[in-house]
Amino acid sequence: MTTVGLCLPQLGEHVDRATLRAFCERAEAVGFAHLWVQEHLFCPLRPRAGYAAIPGQPIPAPYRSTLAATETLMAAAAWTEHVEIGTSVLVAGYHRPVEIAQRLATLDVLSGGRLVVGFSVGWSDEEHEQMDVDPRTRGRRCGELVDAVSACWADDPVRFDGEFFSIPESLVRPKPLHRPRLMSGMRSEAGLRRTARQFDIWNPSRGSAEEISAVVTRMGEWRPAGMAPLEVYQRVFLEPSVPDPDQPPPGLDGVTAAVRDARRAGFAAVIVEANFWREITSPADWVELPDRLSVLLD
Repeated sequence: MTTVGLCLPQLGEHVDRATLRAFCERAEAVGFAHLWVQEHLFCPLRPRAGYAAIPGQPIPAPYRSTLAATETLMAAAAWTEHVEIGTSVLVAGYHRPVEIAQRLATLDVLSGGRLVVGFSVGWSDEEHEQMDVDPRTRGRRCGELVDAVSACWADDPVRFDGEFFSIPESLVRPKPLHRPRLMSGMRSEAGLRRTARQFDIWNPSRGSAEEISAVVTRMGEWRPAGMAPLEVYQRVFLEPSVPDPDQPPPGLDGVTAAVRDARRAGFAAVIVEANFWREITSPADWVELPDRLSVLLD
């Protein structure tokens, strides 16, 4: 069965505590299966690479204010009881393994074991530089971070030595209640191979169900023997972050069709993103959204 989840209200000036809490509580009551955050640090006015590495593309207006990822997810965990929570996605280059392993394990413990952890490589040169990371190393660094975090969550004592990270023989606690499933948002050739080797879930944000299924088949050829097949958590947009001037936004009808296609393709989940939807203009719009989208659960 393909489950459906929602991205949390996280971007824009009109997101506040009351809005986020009401959204979380209503999403769980309506029956959505999971809630998600993304990660960005700040909004450079003249990004060198362009938004999403598209030359000359300005950063979308909602990114002028972004609630921090793990803190937003912790609030969601506190205000819900059963819904799965996850990161779609954290940018690996903004973190070091012991630090993020502790924060994520804390989230898992305090949520009662409901966490899914998504990582990707990001695109912003300026954000990487704020963390003293050379963006040209972001692919290799992401792969090593995932290995180091997995080591932190394994049995003590922990020791890790790599190109970017070293952990002396240590006790690294708390441990997650259960090892969180790892989800990849990568899509380059190298990233897809890394996904096949290291992750449990792939989180594509573009492409039809048929196109995604074809890529998953390719990744299956690279997957080490003994690993379970990759699951797909497809991310779909009520309105893309970079609208196509020649196409209307998908809206509810388009997302409904995408969920139907994902179910036919056998995907594990669909994640619905509304942070860029022009119909969300106030806190009240966010609070009403789970009910508006409840048709996706039929």
